[in-house]
Amino acid sequence: MKINKIVWILFVSLLASACSWVDLKPEAENVRVVSLEALDAMSNCHKMGSTTVSVKADVASIARNAEAVRVELETLARNSAIDLGGNTVVPISQVDKGKQSFVVYTCN
Repeated sequence: MKINKIVWILFVSLLASACSWVDLKPEAENVRVVSLEALDAMSNCHKMGSTTVSVKADVASIARNAEAVRVELETLARNSAIDLGGNTVVPISQVDKGKQSFVVYTCN
């Protein structure tokens, strides 16, 4: 019985580790995520500010899916861009323990 309970807890933890719990605000749907190199090729971009966002990187001491964490961080950055009046976000750091920094721009 004890082994079944442990297996069930592990299964639920692994399943939850791949889930995304961050919703994109409707007004953030048009906010782009671009690399710094791509930003250089864009015209008339003005820095609006920066944001650092974070999500849970593990569930019950089990690391979450790295892609799910990255997508959630980008979603939070896009949501933050709206609050700063931007329409483009550029990651300026790597994902570290569920945390990442972005610069927010408004581009024509």
